[in-house]
Amino acid sequence: MAIVTFNRDLFEKEIGKLDENLQNKIAMFGTPIEKIDEKEIHLEIFPNRPDLLSYYNFRRAFLSFLGKAKGLKKYKIKKPESNFEVIIDSSVKDVRPFTACAIVKNLDFDEEKIKDIIELQEKIHFTVGRKRKKVAIGIYPLEKIKLPITFKALEPDKIKFVPLDFDKEMSGLEILQRHPKGREFSELLAGKVKFPIFVDSAGEILSMPPIINSKKTGKITTETKDVFVECSGFDFDLLKSCLNILVSSLAEMGGQIYQMKLKYKKPEITPNFTPKKIKISLKNVNFLLGLNLNEKQIKILVEKMGHDYKKNFVEIAPWRIDILHEVDIIEDIAIAYGYENFVPEIPKIDGFGEEDKKESLKEKISNILVGLGFLEVCSFHLTRQNDQFGKMGIQKKFNDSLKVVSAKTEYSILRENLSHILLRILSENVDAEYPQKIFEIGKIFKIVKEKEGFFIKSERKKILEEESLCIALSPGNYTEIRRVLEYLFNSIDKKIEIKESEKAPNYFIEGRVAEIFFEGKSIGYMGEVHPKILENWKIRMPVAIAEININYVLESLL
Repeated sequence: MAIVTFNRDLFEKEIGKLDENLQNKIAMFGTPIEKIDEKEIHLEIFPNRPDLLSYYNFRRAFLSFLGKAKGLKKYKIKKPESNFEVIIDSSVKDVRPFTACAIVKNLDFDEEKIKDIIELQEKIHFTVGRKRKKVAIGIYPLEKIKLPITFKALEPDKIKFVPLDFDKEMSGLEILQRHPKGREFSELLAGKVKFPIFVDSAGEILSMPPIINSKKTGKITTETKDVFVECSGFDFDLLKSCLNILVSSLAEMGGQIYQMKLKYKKPEITPNFTPKKIKISLKNVNFLLGLNLNEKQIKILVEKMGHDYKKNFVEIAPWRIDILHEVDIIEDIAIAYGYENFVPEIPKIDGFGEEDKKESLKEKISNILVGLGFLEVCSFHLTRQNDQFGKMGIQKKFNDSLKVVSAKTEYSILRENLSHILLRILSENVDAEYPQKIFEIGKIFKIVKEKEGFFIKSERKKILEEESLCIALSPGNYTEIRRVLEYLFNSIDKKIEIKESEKAPNYFIEGRVAEIFFEGKSIGYMGEVHPKILENWKIRMPVAIAEININYVLESLL
């Protein structure tokens, strides 16, 4: 979430006096007040509403909510003029491949408006933009730029300009090393052979995104009347959405929006304010909200949230990037209806809620281990193939694993054990204080083959989901891990048998590993991890691990 600060005098002049009634409405709008003083009002903006990070966008949305300017606000967008172009060079493909751009004219900036647009820019950087990684924004005085503009990438030593807040020309590499913004965001360009730049047709560098603008062409003042706006990053749809937020705020300041031609292989024109249409069902609205609204009432409520409604279709404002589904519109309807107007009802059900008994038992096991000085960890169900098999010395084909279809990261398979997870955690903390004692209770997943058919036998694969407990000690040995496991089972009034095993996983040291039995069933193994496996993980201390299937244990305790 983000805290935004608005000028109180301007707020009360254009929206309304901040009495108790209006303060309640601000809270019911979903933007709770953080603080109010004589000069400013501080509001909390949740991550799903980046369009409200500017005072001017907030004013538009809140006046609609108050019923003073309902419906989807339309802005006149002018088509690109002859040289309103940005040429996207292929050199940016591996650095920062996309940009969305616009020109806004006839602005009348004062210090308050400049502060607002700069704060909007920075709030988007640190929320939607993920600290400029996904979205970086530049706003430039158009009178200092010669169109058209080129977005390209050059070697760092070929990039030379005077950055904002400096008086000396610097190269791309010098900016990363010596400029405060360069040092803060250097990791975004670290390891890149070329750095991206915006340059005008006169060869003047406008900026080096996502780091810094040029001092000459990258700073707006109260004298600025026309601006060039760009958003650069990796997701073109997200860039277009952020551009819509920015230029709509500038339009609220009185600016005139002009589109620009983007010369990709497939040309694009931005910004595009064509509203998205989503169909909603009267039945779904009333079912989810527990109300009995008619179509006329829904139209009124939808328009209060800045949308238009026509025959079961809602036209979404192009700056509302949070609206993805019918349910999002129903949430807007609930806000417009007023959460304070909903009448609570006690559900007509028999019985009482209580904690799941298995979860209570797992918590008891956790508390025992915490009492022994262990730290509980919690990891994702997805893991990396090399972590689960390669580093553990296990020979297994990738196709025999439970893999994610079209995985976008290395975390592409479901974990089959927790032992490699704890070893990974230990390997990531080799410089931390020892001893290190950790455990995890979590789900593991396996493929089980089952026989089916009566006359013709065949096999089908089934996914087995089990609950596993894994304990790791570093430095640790067989005796210590055995003592921990025996103490744990004595504490829950259960017994285990520990026997020598010939089929233990090969990541244990032979002769320093044992199989664990509970009520006659094999539930896992414990022992010392083989030095070669520790070397794979770059762990310098001996490690003892125990991993057991606790499904049987939990069932016996119920």
